[in-house]
Amino acid sequence: MTPRAGLPKASPNVLAQRLRELDQSGIVRRRKLPPPAGSQVYELTEWGRELEPIIARLGRWGSRSPYLPQDAWMSTDALILALRTQFSSRAAGDLAADYELRLGEDRFHAVVADGRLDLARGDADRPDAAIESDPATLKALVFGGLGLAGAVREGNATIEGDQALADRFLSLFPLPEAVAPPAGRT
Repeated sequence: MTPRAGLPKASPNVLAQRLRELDQSGIVRRRKLPPPAGSQVYELTEWGRELEPIIARLGRWGSRSPYLPQDAWMSTDALILALRTQFSSRAAGDLAADYELRLGEDRFHAVVADGRLDLARGDADRPDAAIESDPATLKALVFGGLGLAGAVREGNATIEGDQALADRFLSLFPLPEAVAPPAGRT
């Protein structure tokens, strides 16, 4: 996936400049994929990966805003980041399961075990449950109160494998309670 796919409103020049700055700073590195792809890709350096808990904490803080538009569009990458950010080890408890999320052409392998979520781009070998939908539907299933059975019935999602495990996965990402708006503002 190209960086532009996750940032559709960023101009190519601005995006190229930001990637150069991140590369020069040692946060990302550029490398060429082996054939047959042969594409140039950017990936986080080890130092860049240290930002993940900071970004997750900032995302969790921002999700408490009383002005957060719940119906706002979210890119696939932003949705995956939101899942990482909102994952609750308490809700996961002793769950141990492999999942595959199929969002259009994008595939993600999610492993829940030991109160942790590992979520990476790619197919799962033999997932316990696979959830297929578009990003907006998955967002509504996880954060918007849309029921999985209804989404399946309406044709907006399909499940392969264990339905109960799919339902359980969707419950692992509770949003924190929003803060109250300042007095006199709504």
